Amino acid sequence: MKFKTAILTAALTTALLSGTVYAAGSFGVSDAVKLQRSLHSMQGGSADYDLDGSGEVDVFDLGLMQRQLSADTGKTASLRVPATSEFVKLQSRTVTKDGTTWLVQSGAAMESYITADSAKITLAGSSGIRNGADYRPRYGIWIDGEQVADTVMDEAAQEITLWTGEKNRTSCVKVMLLSEAMYGGVGIQSIDVESSAAIPVKPVPQSDLYVEFIGDSITCAYGVEGASQGDQFKTSTENFSKSYAYLAAQQIGADYTTCCYSGHGIVSGYTSDGTKNAESLIPDCYGKSSKFADYGTDWDFTSRSADAVVINLGTNDINYVAADPETNGAEFVKGYKDFLAAVRAVHPDAAIICTVGTMGGDDVYKLIEQAVNEYKAKDANVTCYFSQTHSMADGLGSDWHPSEKTQRNSAYVMADKICQAVGRYSDQMGLDVAAEAVYDMKTANGANAAHYVGFDKSFWINTVTGGSAHSDVEAVLSGVTLQKGGKYVLSCDVTATPEREFPVVIRGKSVQLTETVTAGASETHFEAEFTAAQNDNAAEIAFQVGGADSCNVNLKNIKLTKVG
Repeated sequence: MKFKTAILTAALTTALLSGTVYAAGSFGVSDAVKLQRSLHSMQGGSADYDLDGSGEVDVFDLGLMQRQLSADTGKTASLRVPATSEFVKLQSRTVTKDGTTWLVQSGAAMESYITADSAKITLAGSSGIRNGADYRPRYGIWIDGEQVADTVMDEAAQEITLWTGEKNRTSCVKVMLLSEAMYGGVGIQSIDVESSAAIPVKPVPQSDLYVEFIGDSITCAYGVEGASQGDQFKTSTENFSKSYAYLAAQQIGADYTTCCYSGHGIVSGYTSDGTKNAESLIPDCYGKSSKFADYGTDWDFTSRSADAVVINLGTNDINYVAADPETNGAEFVKGYKDFLAAVRAVHPDAAIICTVGTMGGDDVYKLIEQAVNEYKAKDANVTCYFSQTHSMADGLGSDWHPSEKTQRNSAYVMADKICQAVGRYSDQMGLDVAAEAVYDMKTANGANAAHYVGFDKSFWINTVTGGSAHSDVEAVLSGVTLQKGGKYVLSCDVTATPEREFPVVIRGKSVQLTETVTAGASETHFEAEFTAAQNDNAAEIAFQVGGADSCNVNLKNIKLTKVG
């Protein structure tokens, strides 16, 4: 219902902006924000907001209010606007101190619509500007979706001109902290405009979906812009706008908040020798705006409750747990359950999604599964899944951290998991819909063959007697979901001895694809694209390798990716 109301609000507001205001009131942007939130929550608004005199406060009144707020006064004035919630949308954890709004967590941002002839923004540097040159806070600025600034902050104050000499220009401006909390924040002192608009700076509307991401360096996008695994970390290579968390939120149109620190864990931070690191624990800093010394405030969870919470922790606990799997593993399970309870206490209705695995951690994931299964006895709204481990083929960032490609692939999966958890339609864009398929072999007409599925999901088939037709031996991936009208690319790397051709078929309710694979002793990459003719929740990918005796086929990196 919230989603439909948001669409209706937007449509009616657009129509009303060109109409006549039937009633005038004395209100500001905060009134419009309150009214919009009340309509999203289906609670209605104050009777003072009944601008059209209909006796009911509804989306028509919101449209009339927004029209009045966008009116041109006819007189250009110089105005200084603070970066507070009345004028800007704030994402993630921020701290307001001495009139400055500080962006203090990964991805913390302000976003607003500015209508002005000229506009500039004044930023402040925290004490983090005194860090070593490679460890100072980094921020980005976007105007209408185009990044116009990417800066490592090394000054106490910076004045940035957004535009000048453009009559009544209206643009969406976003400022985001790209580096993580532990290196300091960036403050927004003021937004200065020359404008004749009645309200020249207005917040971008909130989404009706709000997600919290809790994690470590992977969530921070540590080293995502590093050239290789041999590069040492610098904040100039840490960019939250390329994190799976930000990308997933963008894909599903969600607002977000974060709590993430490199090297942190549940019961132990990173340790190279298995000795417990009790100084780097997320549970200890989850309730704070930031661990950075400049901002020691408690975080106000009551300002907005999350619809979904993602916990991506455990990677840094691995060495400590491995040092004594029985004792430390039990400690990890207890600590994880305690943290789940802490998250549930501040987000009572959120779907909680737990994951680990991008940088490895099968054994730790088993402990997370155990913790989640035990916790679910009293709280069913918690799920977990193992994130696909990154590969050399997709590149690596600084210090062996995930590359931009890996972060993007993780985002596709995360967006789908969030949609499933909160009961929303998932468009599955970018998703490998065969990632969780069941691998098996089928034989017919007396064919005799063996198969093996490797840890990396390589699919090896050794045919002794191939039968009389290609379809007599099939390497099958089943349990694939297809969406009608979706465009998909089937891809894999294949070798065959002796060299041969064989069909690959995607089938279910109907045959959706038939192509021919040609392979020999040297590895060949195969790709084929098709558009699904109908919805199918139980489709199969069948590589038909029968019809020949004494042959071997090896299929690797099998993916069925939704691309449109």
